[in-house]
Amino acid sequence: MQTVHVRVVDAATNKPIAVRIRFSDAQGRYFPPLGRLASFPTDPGVEVGGSVRLAGRAWSYIDGGCEVRLPPGKIILEIAKGVEYRPLRREVVLAAGQLALRFTLERWIDPRQQGWYSGDIRCHEISPHAALLEGAAEGLAIVQLLARERAESLRNLLAFSGSEAALSSAECLVVVNTLNEHPQLGRVALLDSHRPVYPLRFGGSDGLEDWSVADWCDQCHRKRGLVVWPDLNRFCPDSLQGEALAALVLGKIDAFEVTSLPDPEPEVLGHYYQLLGAGLRPALVGGSGKESNATVLGALRTYARLQPGEPLTASNWAAAVRARRTLVTNGPFLSLTVDTVGPGEVVNLENNSRVRIVAEAQSELPFDQLEVLSDSQILAVKPASGNRQSARLELDFIPSHSTWIAARCYSSEKLETGSCLYAHTAPVWLELPTRLPPIRSDVVEPLLSTLTQTRQWIVSQARCETDKQRNRLLGVIDEAIKQLQLKVNGS
Repeated sequence: MQTVHVRVVDAATNKPIAVRIRFSDAQGRYFPPLGRLASFPTDPGVEVGGSVRLAGRAWSYIDGGCEVRLPPGKIILEIAKGVEYRPLRREVVLAAGQLALRFTLERWIDPRQQGWYSGDIRCHEISPHAALLEGAAEGLAIVQLLARERAESLRNLLAFSGSEAALSSAECLVVVNTLNEHPQLGRVALLDSHRPVYPLRFGGSDGLEDWSVADWCDQCHRKRGLVVWPDLNRFCPDSLQGEALAALVLGKIDAFEVTSLPDPEPEVLGHYYQLLGAGLRPALVGGSGKESNATVLGALRTYARLQPGEPLTASNWAAAVRARRTLVTNGPFLSLTVDTVGPGEVVNLENNSRVRIVAEAQSELPFDQLEVLSDSQILAVKPASGNRQSARLELDFIPSHSTWIAARCYSSEKLETGSCLYAHTAPVWLELPTRLPPIRSDVVEPLLSTLTQTRQWIVSQARCETDKQRNRLLGVIDEAIKQLQLKVNGS
C-alpha cells in the first residue's frame, strides 16, 4: 500500500472543486480517503456526513484534494459532482511508488448563467459543516438544513440562521431553518424566517393539541418567511395532514415538496396535479429529505430562477421559490416558455387568444421523452432524439378556459437513488377574463374527505385544554371546506 495524493479540478477554472469520489480495485474492494471510513452507519441520524452508500457502494466526499492508501496495480476511480458536471470513471494502473493523481471534471451545462440556482429544500441530522462539503460536492448552490425535535434531540437548532447563511463557501450556502410537526395535523418547513417559530412540535402520545399548523404558517409569514409542505406521499387516514392541507387551501402554504419520483407517473405528482386542479397555486419544489448516509444530498433538487442581476443569497433564492420560478430535477435541465414568460408567471389573455409554447430538455443521461401538460392532460409529446439526451417541443395552443401549462421529461430506467431520471417545471398560468377553469367535483372530493376526517379527529380525539383551542382548529378546517365548496360551485 502506498499513500497517493489526489487532486480534482474544474476544467474551466483549473481550481480544486469539492466532489463525491470512489476508489476500488478489480474485486470491488473500496479504499476510502484518509479521514473517511470504509464502513459507516446508514441508519437515520447516526454520524451523518462525509460518506454515502448508494446501491450498496460506498463513496466519500472531499473538498478537491485528499490522500488515500492504494495498492499498486489497477484502480477504478469514479468521481461525481451533482447534475451539472459529467461524471468521470477511469481505470488507472498505479505504478509502484506513484505518489500523485490529478483529474479534471467539466460541465455539460451551467444554468447559473441564466439565473437558475439549485438547492436542496430539505435535509436533516447532518451537521452544517458536513452539509457545506456535501452540498458543494453535489453541485448545490444552497442547502436548507432543517432542525426538528426528535426523541429529546434538537440537533442543529443552535445553528439557526433563518434568512442568512449559517456557513458558506465559494460553491455553496448552508441555511439552517426548522421543520415543525404534529403527528396527525401535519408538518411544515418554515424557511427564510428571521427568527425560529416555536413550538417545533405539539401533540403526540403525551402532548396536547394546544397549537395549530395554521399558527405556524401565520407566524412564519409575519417573520417574512416561506412555508413549504414537505414529504407528502399520500393523503391517508393514518396520517391525515389535514390541517396542513387546510392551510394550503387558505393560502398559508407557499410550496409543495416532492422527494422521490420512482416511476413516470408518481403518486406525489398526482397529488400536486390534484391541488392545481382545485384552483390552488403552490410552487413545486424538490428535496432529498436526507437524514442518513444512505441518501445523496440533492438527490432531488430545486432550481430557482433569480431576477436578472440579483446575487445569490438565502433570501433571494427563497423569494424566487415564493414566486414559483422553479424546476424540480434529479438530472435533466428543462426550460419552458409560454409566449415570452417562464415557470411561475401568469399570462393574461383575451378569449380565443393563441399562445406559443416552447419546451426543451437537455440531459447528460439518456431519457425517454419530453411532454407538455395542461390541466394534468398531455398536450404534446416528443421522444428524446439521437443519443436520447435532448428534445424540443414547439406548439401553438388556444385555451378554452383559464388553465396551467407545465413541462416534464423522464426515463423509465432507475438511477442509483431508486428514482427515475426526471425533471418537471412549475406551471405557467393562463388566465382568460370570462372563462374560469372547470373545477370538477371528483378532483375536490378527496380533499374534502381528508378535511372532513380531520374535523372528526379534532372533535373526537384532539386533546384540547379549552373549547377555544378546539374551535380554533375546527375554524381552520371549516373555512378550508367552505373555500373548496365555493370553487366547485363556481363562486
